[in-house]
Amino acid sequence: MRLTPPDSPERSALKAGQETAHRAARGLSAHILPTSATMIGVCMTVLSIAHLGTGDGLRMANDKLVAVDSLVFLASAVMSFMSMRQAGPQIRLESWAETVFVVGLALLACAAVLVAFAVR
Repeated sequence: MRLTPPDSPERSALKAGQETAHRAARGLSAHILPTSATMIGVCMTVLSIAHLGTGDGLRMANDKLVAVDSLVFLASAVMSFMSMRQAGPQIRLESWAETVFVVGLALLACAAVLVAFAVR
């Protein structure tokens, strides 16, 4: 390993690369946070619309699924917010926020299928 002086072009290029990676990491969190908040609103809308139909067992299962899904989106939003507020790149936390967000989307898709079968 070769040591470089603090003011060398190699060191400043390395530092610029790290800053770019840091900005790119925060970029994804900046998209996950508002989208997760929007998806919580979508879950609330689905819960409200689902109550317009009959109150059978399928609707109750869908209500529980959408309620849990809103908590999943909340967890994604909180992790995304925490990754933006931490000093330095928090790639791991942002990666978890992304994974939890995708799980939330999958649960919402399942809820949409349940709504389709519950509508008569």
